[in-house]
Formats: sequence, structure tokens, C-alpha cells
Amino acid sequence: MPDPSRTIGLSAELAAYVASHANPPTDAVATRLAATTVERFGAASRMNVEHDQGRLLALFVELVGAELVVEVGTFTGMSALWMARALPPTGRLICFDITDRYLATAREAWTEGGVDDRIEVRVGPAAERLAELPLDPVVDLAFIDADKTGYAAYLDLLLPRLRPGGMIVVDNTLWSGAVVDPAATDADTVAIRAFNDAVAARSDVVAFMLPVGDGITIIRHR
Repeated sequence: MPDPSRTIGLSAELAAYVASHANPPTDAVATRLAATTVERFGAASRMNVEHDQGRLLALFVELVGAELVVEVGTFTGMSALWMARALPPTGRLICFDITDRYLATAREAWTEGGVDDRIEVRVGPAAERLAELPLDPVVDLAFIDADKTGYAAYLDLLLPRLRPGGMIVVDNTLWSGAVVDPAATDADTVAIRAFNDAVAARSDVVAFMLPVGDGITIIRHR
């Protein structure tokens, strides 16, 4: 079940209703990974996406017909698990993360989910590692869920590597509602506001923000 405190604009009752009408309604591997993450890493477990976001990411992978997916910010591998399982057997997911601290937990779940062989993890500063990606083969879909002050740079690095019609999905773009709170002036909130404004002003993409989880922005290359 989703945590209603992480869902912008939904009451607890509506969040429960949405969760109960998912198809399929449960996912054993993702449920175990969520519990393991809480057990091992406590409050940091909130960095993982919820099941509703995971299902949406998997659907995006399928709708785009993705063969190559890039993820920026992996943590214990929840979003990667959902996306990798939606890939065809020949598909690849390249994950970028600043640390390998959580990788063993992620690998356990990916192995259980039968997708460990589809996922490559590259550790280090994401901007530096993304810059190493060749422009060809092109990326079909990317998911950004990392340090908020880096969002603009990650988008600029990914767009030239994205195929026409490809998709970039960005998490936390409503930032618990802080984006509309004038009193919120911390670096992360300021960075997300600036990112949202910049995306809305671009002419080379089509973008839409969904009030799912903490806000998800879908950016489609024209």
C-alpha cells in the first residue's frame, strides 16, 4: 500500500483505493525489497519509489518499447527492479549511483526478480559518468531520482542521448508541496523550482507533471 503522506493531493482513502485497483494488485519481490530496505537502512527507505510509481515506470518502459534504459539514482534498486522486468530479454538498464553502499541489497532483489543480468551499475558522480555515455546507441527512456541540485545537468546530458520520441521521467518534482511554498528556500527546493520552470520553458520537449508520489514529470523528446 502507498504511504499517503508521500502522495500529493490524495487522501488516505483515495490512495488506498488507487492501490487496491492496481493490476496485478501485489508484487512479492518488490514488497520484500521494501521491507528489507526498511530493516537495513531505516528512514532512508523513503528514497525508494512506492509500488504505484514502480508500476507506472514499468508501463512507460513498455509503452516506449525501450531496449536501453538509464537510471540516475538507484539506492536499493526498487525502481530498477520495476523497469528491468518490463524490458525485453535483450534489453539493458544502466544505473548510475554515487555509492555502492546499497548495491548488495539491490542485487538480491534483482536476482530474485530474474533481471540481474539486464542491469549494469556505474558508481561515481552521475554527471561525470553520464558524460561518458556514447551518443549512439541512443537511450529510449531515462529515470532521474538523485540529488535535486543535479537535475538540470542530468537532463542536459541525457537529452542529446535520447532517441526522438524517447522519454525522461523525473521524480520528486513537487517536493512534498514545497515548490509552491514561498518560505521554502533550501537548496533542494530552489533547484527543483528552477528545474521545473526551465522544463516548462523548453521548446524541444513536451512535458507534463503528474501528482503521483512526490510528483513525477514526464519529458518526451520532440
